[in-house]
Amino acid sequence: MSPQARSRSLPPEGAARQRPGGAGSAAVGLAIAVLEGHLLLLGGAASAQGVVLSGRMGERALLVVDGQPVTLQPGASGAGVTLLRWQGDEAEVQIGGQRARLRLGGTPTMVGGAVPRPAAREIVVSASSGGHFTPAGAINGRPVRFMVDTGATLVALGRDEAQRLGLDLASARTGVSQTANGPVPVQIVVLDRVRVGEVEITQVGAVVLPQPMPYVLLGNSFLTRFQMRRDNDILRLELR
Repeated sequence: MSPQARSRSLPPEGAARQRPGGAGSAAVGLAIAVLEGHLLLLGGAASAQGVVLSGRMGERALLVVDGQPVTLQPGASGAGVTLLRWQGDEAEVQIGGQRARLRLGGTPTMVGGAVPRPAAREIVVSASSGGHFTPAGAINGRPVRFMVDTGATLVALGRDEAQRLGLDLASARTGVSQTANGPVPVQIVVLDRVRVGEVEITQVGAVVLPQPMPYVLLGNSFLTRFQMRRDNDILRLELR
C-alpha cells in the first residue's frame, strides 16, 4: 500500500471529542510549542521538579510543571512556581527560594545540583491560535517545526527540508502518495531519530514530497507509538 501524506491536521473540538483536535482558544492566543523551552530542575534526586517555559500569551506565561500545564501572570504562583517578571522573552521565576530565567527554545539547565529525571515519556502540546498543534522538535538532531496530522500515514516533509536535514535521498525507495491534488511521486526514508519536546523516537518511517512544505507533518508512523489524549486545547502524547 502506498504511504499517504494528506495535509489534514487534527479536527476541531466537537468533531470527535475523544480525538485530539485543533480548535483555537482565546486563552491560547499565540502559537505555543510545549516542552520546547528551558528546563529547570531543582532539589535532590527524589524531589527534583521539572519546569518548562512553553509559551507566552500577552503577559502570561504557559509553564509545564512536572508534566502539568500552569498559566501564570507576573506576581502569581502555582504548583510551587512564582512568575516574578518578564525580561524580554525570558521569564524570571522563583522555585523553592531560588531564582532562574527561563527562555523559549533554550537548552536544558541544571540548577541547585539536581539529578536529572528518567527519560521523559510524555509530550504536552498547546494549540496555536490557528487551532493546530505545531510543536518544535528535531529530526536527526536538527531543529524542525512539526504539525500534528492524524491523516498522514507517515511523517511527511518537503524535498528542500529533507536536503537541509542531510537525508540520504539517493538510496531512498520511491513510491506514490495520494494528496489533495492527486498522486505525486515520493521518496520513502527511515528517520534515525525524531524528537518532540523531551521525547525521542528512533527508526521512524517518513515520506519526502517534491514540493516545499511549511511544516513537517507529524504522521502516524510517529503518533501510533503514543496514547493520545486531548484536554481542551492541550494535546498529550504518552509513550506506549
